[in-house]
Amino acid sequence: MKKLEEYVRSIPDFPEKGIIFRDVTSVLQSAEGLHLAIDTMQDKVKDLDYDVVVGPESRGFIFGTPIAYNNNKPFVLIRKKGKLPCETVEMTYDLEYGTATIEMHKDSIAPGQKVLIVDDLIATGGTTEAMIRLIESLGGIVVGVVVLIELAGLHGREKIQGYRLESAICYEGK
Repeated sequence: MKKLEEYVRSIPDFPEKGIIFRDVTSVLQSAEGLHLAIDTMQDKVKDLDYDVVVGPESRGFIFGTPIAYNNNKPFVLIRKKGKLPCETVEMTYDLEYGTATIEMHKDSIAPGQKVLIVDDLIATGGTTEAMIRLIESLGGIVVGVVVLIELAGLHGREKIQGYRLESAICYEGK
C-alpha cells in the first residue's frame, strides 16, 4: 500500500516561481488515496470529544462530511459570503492581496457545543483563524482542527496557538 504522501501531486513553480503546489485532487482521484486520507485524518482526532464537525467550502466539505458520518455527528458548512439562504454570521479576514468573508448559519452551532474543524490544508492560518473566531462568536468551543496537509513553512500553526492542530501530512517548505 502506498503512503498518503505518495497520492499528493507536487507541482513546482505554481502559482509562481519558487512555490511547490500540493495538489489534493490527486488524492481524491484515487479510491485508495481518498480512503487513506479520511482514515488518517479521523485517526488523528479519535481521542477528541466533539459534538459537531465544521468544514469550509469546498474541500472541507469533502473531508469533513465522511468524518462526521463515520462518527455519527452533524456536519456544518462554512461558506463564502452570500451563499447561505438563512440568517448568517460572518467573519472577514485578510488575504495576501485583499480580504475574504466567510459565513455560517446563525443557528448551526449551539452555545457550548464542542467543534472539530476539518479542512484540506493549512498554510498561513488566516482562514482557520477566521473559522475559529466565527464558531466562537456563536458560543461554540473549538476542540481541534484536523487537515490533510500542513505547509509548516508558512507558519499557520502559530496563528492558531492554543488550539489543537493535527495534520495527516506536514511539508516543511512553503
